Amino acid sequence: MEAIWEKAAESIGCDGVPGVEHEAKVLVEGLKQIREMIKETDKKIEELCKAFPEYGYLLTIPGFGPDVSAKVLGAIGDPDRFENGKQVLKLVGYDLSADRSGKSSDKAIPEISKRGKAPLRYALYQAALIASTRNQAFIRYYTSRLRGREKEKGIRTKMYVKLSAKMLLIAWTLMKKKEAFDPAYLNIE
Repeated sequence: MEAIWEKAAESIGCDGVPGVEHEAKVLVEGLKQIREMIKETDKKIEELCKAFPEYGYLLTIPGFGPDVSAKVLGAIGDPDRFENGKQVLKLVGYDLSADRSGKSSDKAIPEISKRGKAPLRYALYQAALIASTRNQAFIRYYTSRLRGREKEKGIRTKMYVKLSAKMLLIAWTLMKKKEAFDPAYLNIE
């Protein structure tokens, strides 16, 4: 904090005012407390998740760490309550709807509904991003889907969304079958 204070005086000509040092100490202490609470909460979540056998299967999916696995486990709960994958996709908002906005149905643009659990959608997107850059099977899958379409506007983001939806379905399948991830689930051509 002192280094920032000194830089401020040099760069923008702003000297510290009385009480700034105390305020900085209070802010730093508050930040330390928040970080500690987050760490404790993450430990407790992981501890609770370990009570579910499905949690271990979710952790085998590349890109799925304790956070994403806990979110998927919490959202899906009992995997047998869903009859098909479309219901799972709808839970998260990955089901397709059409942007009609004054257009006839044949000119409607399909897009994801975004009506489901947004934090889980974000976590799955991040998992897809990580897996498609660090795991060979996911890299092959992602690049095979992208091949020939590289110049399309926004195609990379669309492919990450599609991959994250696929990862959710894989997670649901692993939970139902009670088995670890197998790259064959990606059906790489």
